[in-house]
Amino acid sequence: MSFQESRRSSEDEEAFYMQCRAAYLAVFRSSLTNITSKQQLCHVLQQAGRNPSQATVSKYWTPGTSKLNFDDFCGILKCERQTEEAELMRAFKTMDVNGDGYILHSALEKVLTTKGERMTAEEVNAIFSLADVNKDGKLDYTQFCRVFASTVHQCQTVAMQKLETDGRWKKQNFGSQSYSPPKAAAPADPAAVEVAAADSDSSQKKDSKPSSRLSSARSRRSSLSNAVTVRASNAKASQVLEPAGLQDWHHSFRKGCFFVEEGGSISSLQYQLHVPQTTNVYITIHPLNIHRPEKPSSWMTVDTALYIVSAGETKEEATLVSFTESKDKEKYVWMGELNAGTYYLLPFTSGCRLKKRNKKSFPGKSVELVYKTDTGELDFTRELREVLSDIFDMIDLDGNGLLSLEEYNFFELRTSGEQCDKEAWAICKENFDMRKNQLTRQGFMELNLMEATEKDGDSTDLWVTLEAMGYNQMLELIEACPFQIDVYCEGSQPSIQSLSLESGPKLLNQAVQKSITAKSGAKPLRGHDNVFIFTYKGEHRISSVIANKTNQKVTVHVNNEQSRNCCSSRGMTVFAVEIPARTKMVCQHVLPINDKQDWTYNCLETILPSI
Repeated sequence: MSFQESRRSSEDEEAFYMQCRAAYLAVFRSSLTNITSKQQLCHVLQQAGRNPSQATVSKYWTPGTSKLNFDDFCGILKCERQTEEAELMRAFKTMDVNGDGYILHSALEKVLTTKGERMTAEEVNAIFSLADVNKDGKLDYTQFCRVFASTVHQCQTVAMQKLETDGRWKKQNFGSQSYSPPKAAAPADPAAVEVAAADSDSSQKKDSKPSSRLSSARSRRSSLSNAVTVRASNAKASQVLEPAGLQDWHHSFRKGCFFVEEGGSISSLQYQLHVPQTTNVYITIHPLNIHRPEKPSSWMTVDTALYIVSAGETKEEATLVSFTESKDKEKYVWMGELNAGTYYLLPFTSGCRLKKRNKKSFPGKSVELVYKTDTGELDFTRELREVLSDIFDMIDLDGNGLLSLEEYNFFELRTSGEQCDKEAWAICKENFDMRKNQLTRQGFMELNLMEATEKDGDSTDLWVTLEAMGYNQMLELIEACPFQIDVYCEGSQPSIQSLSLESGPKLLNQAVQKSITAKSGAKPLRGHDNVFIFTYKGEHRISSVIANKTNQKVTVHVNNEQSRNCCSSRGMTVFAVEIPARTKMVCQHVLPINDKQDWTYNCLETILPSI
């Protein structure tokens, strides 16, 4: 992705989050207010132009859900596309038996009260009361769809206008583009005001929108500013040289994959490493190009890291040893001595370059997956066969060209949430190509083709599988990043095994926090001696942790507007983070948009007053 494309993508993200804020604030007083019921979630989704079914709402509001915050809401909107007028028209046309643009009240009532998510007669009558109903009891659904789309657009427009003009709404909100500090804040120093005034003047010449830099400068005395410029050439200085004679060291490797989940979190397998004796170790992790050489992989620029944690009797007793801090081209590297014992290997990516994508940004027409041969048999298209072959490489964790039951279950759990037991595996052995009790690439194709044939060519389940593995409707891998871990030991043969596929594992979060706090000093926010910012400043990534040592929760407003050539894992330039009492929390990770150019990280953190 070019710098210009990245900039446009960043601008699109800003516009998206502005729309999220407008919808949220049309329902709640503040973006810091949580959604506390399924009804509230449905209401705010409707305000954002979605028309969620009960099944959709239940997908995000499960029996174990007690609240959702603004960030959760933004993640949901990325997954659920806005209801379009044409989509409603298509739904109504299926009920228009005469094709004249009208639906009888009785026919509509029968469908809505007996099929799908059933409505009451009163709810159906309410629908008719909102549209033009002729005296003969017919619904002009073309007009109804037009009114629906117009109403949604008007609601969103009013909310956006209010966000722009209402000063109260501009304050104390996640992603606020124009945060105004409390009146009690200490006055800014003259130099800061002078710089801010210059920024404000130049901004007013460009357009009439107020600049947030002035308010940020005014709050500087009661905030903490972290600024650092990273030179593009600095990365070469800290490279760990590959040890001489590495080809003679004992080697073991495993493959894996990062997946972007529905809520925007990133999951991957975790691994266990056993080292038989104390020895020098050289460990790398890097994105894996599973495509053919002539087809470059878009995810090769995704940042990766591996956290090495000593395994205690329980995961709670595990302690961080180190992480792959240095970089050699696309490989992230650590070299040192490990004592004999067992360790957890925890793959990590910041989320700056691997994110949930907006489905509306892709063409509406999907790639064909299956077709009928001349003999009338069902077969996969060439494009789908290539993708299934790539998926085979992704789940072939040991790289031996075969899928064990464990590796196949990694695929099954990812795509269907179920597992194949030994009895079912034995049946597979009788029907599909296997070798050494492991599924071959051809057998994997045959198994998937059989399932598609049983559905008589219906591609619905195939698309569920492909989307779960990170592919979009154009068969592009956009929400996953395959990787490979290599472990070299000088004195003994290491062994690696996969453990589990988890989303947001506690052990990894603790390791990331520890790596940041151990390599950076604690800086208290001015006027708040018990709230600290830890900022890790590496050559390839900058990360921060906020520690709240008070007995009550605090909300910290974070402003990255002065940064240059930077992208944040939060997806927003300006946002807020709520930290519970006596808790540490990762604030953000920041990477350069363009690795070949210098980048400046300039972050301003401010505590918001309690609401």
